[in-house]
Amino acid sequence: MNILVPFSPGTSIDTLARLTAEHMRRSRGVAAAVENRVGGSGVIATQAVGRAPADGRTLLVTTNTFVTTPALLPSLPYDPISDFAPVIHLASVGMALCVHADVPAQDVAGFVAQLRAQPGAVAYGSPGVGSPQHLAMALFLQRTGTQALHVPYRGSAGALPDLSAGRVAAMFVPVNAAVPLATDGRVRLLAVAQPRRSAQAPAVPTMVEAGFAGLEIEVWFGLLGPAGMPAAQVQRLNLELNAMLEDPAVRQVLARQELEAKGGPVEAFAGLLNGERARWARVIREAGITAE
Repeated sequence: MNILVPFSPGTSIDTLARLTAEHMRRSRGVAAAVENRVGGSGVIATQAVGRAPADGRTLLVTTNTFVTTPALLPSLPYDPISDFAPVIHLASVGMALCVHADVPAQDVAGFVAQLRAQPGAVAYGSPGVGSPQHLAMALFLQRTGTQALHVPYRGSAGALPDLSAGRVAAMFVPVNAAVPLATDGRVRLLAVAQPRRSAQAPAVPTMVEAGFAGLEIEVWFGLLGPAGMPAAQVQRLNLELNAMLEDPAVRQVLARQELEAKGGPVEAFAGLLNGERARWARVIREAGITAE
């Protein structure tokens, strides 16, 4: 079994892939390897799985970009819905709205007021055009009727240090990366865009508590195979990985990264994919976002 990951080793998605591979080795006694096939905004790894034989030996662990990239690149050589078989929603992590310490706003309402007073002047960062962080801010700006200047980077390695240094004023950041950023006081967390407060930052309100509903934004991770996988095989994988996600040791690993184990039936994950594709396609269209 070969599990492809569209991103670099050491990331949250890579951790999930390796937990999955280890579980398959133990539960089935089969060789299971993780391959980080980076490049093309995830397209290279995704296309390879979509074209693989539908025998369950080649799988994909992926994230939000799986359903958002088609709206940015309409000429993609695959369709995220018809060319893949959803297996399971592995885990999720919410986003946090972060600002540099020099930003005067102490809460979300104050930040919105600043954006309205300086339309298009406040700079915000992201790891790149069309990244979950970019789309999160695009949705926030749409919902609040405000404008800001997008500064895209080539990955989080450039964006996060510049947020800490104040070269950009704000950014949506996954909670598991946002909390450490705030420890030295250079970055302030205004709100978490998830249903509940973060256990690592319990004093930070949710967006709903801050008065801004409809802004629950998570980075999700899931497992898929090529379309045409036998339904019985998909269901077996789903059951095995639901069992993995119930394992206290696995949950402990995920909790250390502020990842929430999800699981659930195949149909629930398929519904998430369809809903996320429609949601973000609308945001991309209304914001006029195009791929670089």
